[in-house]
Amino acid sequence: MRVGIVDETPPVVRLAGGAPLRSTLDVADPGEWLALDAAVRETAWHDSRFQPEWEHLTPLAVDPNQADESRLALALCHRDGRIRQEAVRQSPRYPGLLPLIVIRCADWVGPVSESARQLLCELLEAGCAVDLAPLILRVGRRDRGAFGVELLEKVLRRTSGEGLATLFAAPERTVRRFAYRLAMDSRLLRPDELARAAAQDEDTVVQDLCATAALAALCDEEAYDDVLPLLLTAGNPRTRSAGVIALRRAGRPELAEPFLGDRSALVRACARYVVRQDGNDPAAWYRERCTASDDPELPPGAVIGLAECGERADAGLLRALLPHPAAGVRARAVAGLRVLDCADMEKLRPLLDDPAAGVVRETTVALLPSVHELPADWLLERTRPERQRHLRVAAFRLLDAQGGVLALRAAVGLLEDPDVKLRSWAGQSVQRWHPPTDVRRYGSEVGELLDRSRHLFSDHVLRLRKWEAGVGG
Repeated sequence: MRVGIVDETPPVVRLAGGAPLRSTLDVADPGEWLALDAAVRETAWHDSRFQPEWEHLTPLAVDPNQADESRLALALCHRDGRIRQEAVRQSPRYPGLLPLIVIRCADWVGPVSESARQLLCELLEAGCAVDLAPLILRVGRRDRGAFGVELLEKVLRRTSGEGLATLFAAPERTVRRFAYRLAMDSRLLRPDELARAAAQDEDTVVQDLCATAALAALCDEEAYDDVLPLLLTAGNPRTRSAGVIALRRAGRPELAEPFLGDRSALVRACARYVVRQDGNDPAAWYRERCTASDDPELPPGAVIGLAECGERADAGLLRALLPHPAAGVRARAVAGLRVLDCADMEKLRPLLDDPAAGVVRETTVALLPSVHELPADWLLERTRPERQRHLRVAAFRLLDAQGGVLALRAAVGLLEDPDVKLRSWAGQSVQRWHPPTDVRRYGSEVGELLDRSRHLFSDHVLRLRKWEAGVGG
């Protein structure tokens, strides 16, 4: 089998040698055009392989009849503004150079940018406008880049939404934001289409734009029936929260109650607002759900929701949920006790051995304020390699917060842990460790532990640590 050899020659040098543009650059990637523009000026002065090919491109030597596409691409990026301007005039013969014309529209030399703008106005049509939109919007961030963006808007407005539909699915979020804003200004999308976009797009800006526009466009009950289900069932919380808030305006506040137990804090907060505006008490709803401590259908969001709007007297309901069969409920019960400032060390300590990593993480956070009350030897035993990873991480996090020699002992022991990240955390803990006031009680152990981790220190720092600890070496 023949293995291909990757050509590591810079694209600029290959173009200067006559290599075809499309085999040298990924012409669909706007970043490559911008990189070429910057690299030509850098390479032209610092790469000796490039000089012989570049020297003929003087202001008077660019022959319109001889310059091929590759050489003209280099001329469009040349340091000399006169060469760039001449290259702009020649470029209509090669439509593939239009991306560089877009870049030259933001040129710092006035005659160059004026020529490029005039040419772009003549050549930019709907099809290539869609293809060039990512590059135009990137160049639009520059000081002189507004012209290209304004021209792009004019061209796309004439397409009756056909070009924008392609941009709605663009991988770059800035392109999607631009396309949706333009579609909203032109009123090209129905409320249900905007709601669907808000529910499906991954970008929070697009979610907010489309959800807000969808709700602003609603005018009757039938329209709500088309839009609200899309918003309320969206996977992203920002869109769901917009739908929940809209329930009050739609005259359906009772539909907000199920969202009191949503997995998102934002959605829960919006649901509580709607429920209160309807004259009901969200805390009573939470208490009713959390009273059934053995309910397998209890949503974890209802548990933490009780802590978010309840009182310290509700801690008893949360403690009763600590042995709940659902890990999510146990984790939220621990988090709720922490929110209410009712995290009892003795009741939470058994949950450090919970089989669910989420429960152990929440318990660790809840116990950090009382970390010095936890027995260090008990925690050390949980850093042994046979323990599950999330138990080792939790025990080490608590030991590290305790500090002292036992924290050093745990960290050095974890330097050989099978988990790469945990080894790295342990190494960082050793490097920032400093002896406590009672270090002399541990005698030679500190010196031995530091010797075992000597690969983490320079000789000078290791001697300094030992001196601080009062041990020889």
